[in-house]
Amino acid sequence: MREKYQKEIQEKIENFDDGYVFSTIDFVEIAGTDPTNKALSRLNELGVIRRIMQGVYYKPVYSKLLDEYSSPDISKLAEALARKFNWTIAPAGETALNYLHMSTQVPNSWCYISDGPYRKYEIELHEIEFKHCANKEISGRSYLTISIIQAIKYIGKGKIQKEDIERLASNLSDGDKSKILEEAKTTTSWIYQTIKEVCA
Repeated sequence: MREKYQKEIQEKIENFDDGYVFSTIDFVEIAGTDPTNKALSRLNELGVIRRIMQGVYYKPVYSKLLDEYSSPDISKLAEALARKFNWTIAPAGETALNYLHMSTQVPNSWCYISDGPYRKYEIELHEIEFKHCANKEISGRSYLTISIIQAIKYIGKGKIQKEDIERLASNLSDGDKSKILEEAKTTTSWIYQTIKEVCA
């Protein structure tokens, strides 16, 4: 039975995209936590996957240019932790600006709002922080809408520039704009006014 779990878990991992980050929760349909942990630990020892932190792994990507395996994508790690703990998350602060292509600077400290508890992790040279927020800030809204609200909030009232509006608008489809206008209706009035400018 152990060999069967090992085989099924490895087959599922082989179908993951390179760089995908995952935890035991992603194999719940195959086996329980204990046999999954043992299977993943074994695959880590074999070099098939790499451990990022306790119970969290990624499918490594080999860089021919650097002649080494690349580090895990922090945004994918955030998504894996959200699945593991059943959190709803969205980028905040500079992380939101980066996600929305409003900034080309890759942050060393990645920040997310979450409906889960406050948590902070250090991964290699990066820091990932999950800040608890009120449910009204995150429930009933898409990842994109929450990200836009957080980005505008981070820039600040009266500080968003015309080029910020244009850059943000250029990355949104008409369908995105309609959805954002509907989902953001109950946010702070000045933020919604800015969103209306973006979606105009």
